[in-house]
Amino acid sequence: MKLLQVKAASGLSVPMEDKPRSYITDAETVSVPDSTYYQRRLSDGDLVLLEETPAAETAASVATVDAAPAADGKKSRNSKSTGE
Repeated sequence: MKLLQVKAASGLSVPMEDKPRSYITDAETVSVPDSTYYQRRLSDGDLVLLEETPAAETAASVATVDAAPAADGKKSRNSKSTGE
């Protein structure tokens, strides 16, 4: 299943599909399934789509981020950037 990387639109808190007391905010990116609920939130403008990835790639990128940094001290391409 595809996963979506989303944030809430500025100033909003959007409830998670299966956890209505947990919220997606504009403070950090969250991975959510590509479901009807999140598609509707995207089309309403409550959520902002940052990236779309297949589940297999997401698992691989998590493993890469957990790995040790490169020998030259540079960040890997999977590292989070601070500027958006």
